[in-house]
Amino acid sequence: MASILVCYGTGEGQTAKVADRIADKLTAHGHETTTINVKEIDSDLDIEDFDAVLVGASIHMGRHQKTVRRFVSTNRGALVTKPTGLFQVSGASGEETEKGEAEAAGYIDEFIEATDWRPDRIGLFGGALRFSEYGFLLRSLMKRIARKEHPEVDTSNDVEFTDWESVTAFADDFATFVGERTGEAVDTNS
Repeated sequence: MASILVCYGTGEGQTAKVADRIADKLTAHGHETTTINVKEIDSDLDIEDFDAVLVGASIHMGRHQKTVRRFVSTNRGALVTKPTGLFQVSGASGEETEKGEAEAAGYIDEFIEATDWRPDRIGLFGGALRFSEYGFLLRSLMKRIARKEHPEVDTSNDVEFTDWESVTAFADDFATFVGERTGEAVDTNS
C-alpha cells in the first residue's frame, strides 16, 4: 500500500469533489490517501512522507489557482523524485469539442511552463457552473458566457459538466501506476 497525497485548489468546490472521488478510488485500490486543500496545508506537512503526489487545480478566468502554482513550484524538487499526477477541472474540458480540448491542453502547457514540473499522469475534467454561489456580477457574466458556449444549459440552476467515468478511469490508472512505480501490490478489482 502506497501513501498518496491528493492536494487541490478549488473555487466553488467542484475540484474538491473530484479530489474526494479520486481519493476514494485510490483507497479502494488499497492505497492510503491524504486529501487536503492547498490553502489548508500546514507548514509541518512534508511531501517527502508520501510515496506519490496528485495535484488538482481548477481554471478560473483562464488561470490555475496561485496557491496551487506556488505549492508545485515550492515542492518541485520533491515532486520530481516520486510518481505524480495533475488533474485539471475546467469549463473548457466540459465542452467536449476540439476547441475545448485545445484550450484545456493550453492551460496545462502554461502550468508546466510556469512551474517547470512535468507530472507523470494528467487528467482533464469538466467543471461546474455554480450560479447559486456567484455574486450578482459574476453570475450575470457566467450566465452570458454559458448561453453563448452552452445554449442547452439551464442557467437558472447549477450545472455539472464532470464526466465521472473519466474521473474513475483516471484514478484507476493512477492507482496502478503508483503501485507499479512503488512496488506496492494494487487491487485491480476495485
